[in-house]
Amino acid sequence: MHKTHSASAAQTAHPAHPAQPRRSGAFPAALWRAACAAAALGVAFAAPAQAQAPALPAPETVTLDKLGYMSTFPPEGAQRVDLSNSYKYPQLRWAVQHLRELQPTRNIRRGGAAPSALPADPRPLGAVAFDDDKGQPITVDQWLTRTYTDALVVMHKGRVVYERYDNQMKPYSPHLLFSVTKSFTGLMAAQLAHEGKIDPEALVTKYVPELAESAWGDMKVRDVMDMTGAVRFREVYTDPTTEIFGYSWSSGLLPRPPGYQGPTNVYDFLKTLKKEGEHGAGFVYRTVHSEVLGWIVSRATGKHWAELMSDNIWQKLGTEEDAHVMVDSVGTPLQGAGLNATARDLARFGEMLRLGGSFNGQKIFDKAVIDDTAKGGDREKFKMGGMAFRPGYSYRNQWWVLHNADGAYEAAGIHGQFIHVNPAAEMVVIKLSSHPVAGAGFTHPLTLKAWAALAQAVRR
Repeated sequence: MHKTHSASAAQTAHPAHPAQPRRSGAFPAALWRAACAAAALGVAFAAPAQAQAPALPAPETVTLDKLGYMSTFPPEGAQRVDLSNSYKYPQLRWAVQHLRELQPTRNIRRGGAAPSALPADPRPLGAVAFDDDKGQPITVDQWLTRTYTDALVVMHKGRVVYERYDNQMKPYSPHLLFSVTKSFTGLMAAQLAHEGKIDPEALVTKYVPELAESAWGDMKVRDVMDMTGAVRFREVYTDPTTEIFGYSWSSGLLPRPPGYQGPTNVYDFLKTLKKEGEHGAGFVYRTVHSEVLGWIVSRATGKHWAELMSDNIWQKLGTEEDAHVMVDSVGTPLQGAGLNATARDLARFGEMLRLGGSFNGQKIFDKAVIDDTAKGGDREKFKMGGMAFRPGYSYRNQWWVLHNADGAYEAAGIHGQFIHVNPAAEMVVIKLSSHPVAGAGFTHPLTLKAWAALAQAVRR
């Protein structure tokens, strides 16, 4: 049963504009425009918590029905979304559901078999009331509206108990998952390690010798898997001299400025990054580690990331729809940020995790791999990552582990993307969103309250 509410319930807000750097003759105009564009976007693969609450647009003012993007033939003027504005807000609300119309992608085939069953047992979870992070009463439906949700699927004991779509999202609509992608890459690597095809204690250069002169030259694979490797990769969205711009330009996430002469693909960009600090000293979240890990996975298997996704995961799950992943100019997938999939197929993936790695009569991951991931990483090292809004968490195999009484763990992406698995409550939650504030710090305290409320509700 697909419960589709009015589009006004799935909305987004605009981030506050960060302080702008001083413009001078040494700061080229093209780079200045790029810095301002990224600041307006607020896109960070690990944006810090906002020091001040930004002024957000009312959700009902930024629905796709209200905005009318791409709705005329052809779209003209302010209705048009293209590469020049798709990273801005609110155009991003349209872009996250239409990435393959904007960027090159590679398909992740579902195969020809019938989709696996997702039995429904609808429950009125939208009316469940709880106190938000400020102690004020709120319902699940109000939480979804407040956080600009595009889709929510809640599963309990293998059945879909609540399903809601807003903002023109449909059960068959793909959605950009941003850093949820990392968690797929992390599990691929963990499975290969379990099979003895990757050695976590080996140096990265055993698999990717091209990185010998980079930050990964003396780094162990385990430090890549758990993001404890020391690499200089700054993410200051008003300063185009920081490395996030090099990553965005080389991958195609941002339009390259006129006269750009830097790397034109992700792997060439990775070679330029240098070591900063000591490997293994502490957790520091860096998207580039996921790209390196994906490179290792492909080298160990001799297969493209999208091919591995299709053969080893997507087809075995019995998904309903193909997925796809953004690729750079030479076909390298963005293994830390580029996956696009539907909420229902992600629910199948989450249920597979809850069941210990098997689903649809297929073993997809060994149970030992899921158990190793769910147990989490070093919580003391995690504290060094500057994510106080995730109290008690750790990071293992590119998954966030809550270490709560229910043993919950999750994949998370900017603008509000989640695969949340709660083994004790026998619950899986998929949340896809287009929130104007990229970083999780702004919404995560409320998200934790919602997870607890849903877990309590499904147990009744």
